[in-house]
Amino acid sequence: MDGPSENPELWAFLESLHRGDRLSGAVAAIEQFGVFVALDDGPSHPVFPGVGFITMPELSWRRFETASDVVQVGQRVSCEFLQFDTTNLEARLSLRATQPDPFQAFADRIAVGQQLHGPVTELVPFGVFVRVADGIEGLVHLRELTSAPVESPSDVVQTGDEVTVVVTEIDRERRRLALSRRQVSSDDV
Repeated sequence: MDGPSENPELWAFLESLHRGDRLSGAVAAIEQFGVFVALDDGPSHPVFPGVGFITMPELSWRRFETASDVVQVGQRVSCEFLQFDTTNLEARLSLRATQPDPFQAFADRIAVGQQLHGPVTELVPFGVFVRVADGIEGLVHLRELTSAPVESPSDVVQTGDEVTVVVTEIDRERRRLALSRRQVSSDDV
């Protein structure tokens, strides 16, 4: 897009920001690839509806279908500045960075070996996802679905089935939860 000479005011504003700065503004437009935010401070963007931009993964810790499940046009937001996108001349922002991560709070409360119960939310070729708490899903790998080998998760469970699982791994850094249905003892099911 523009270099520093073509949009000096905007360039200077974006260069003055530091990772972790809090920026507020209003949601200006919702696109399939993310959300534009018209910032309260700084100049406006020469082309885009807002200088701030939130990519889909940075909108929320929770899983969602579309950006409008999380924010609405006109909604006031406070975001954390991630980086200056010099190609698009915009401030990359994170809305989820301003909110507590439900996975970390969940990981504080549970332990490997603990049994949990929840609905199957999605079948994938390599296993199934099970919701074990609000906004928390874990993967039961195909080999952990049952003691007998199966070709497909649908041979054993369907979306919506309530299952009991055992926590086999908690990966805080990657925010992943590994579960097993096979390791649940038969007298507990």
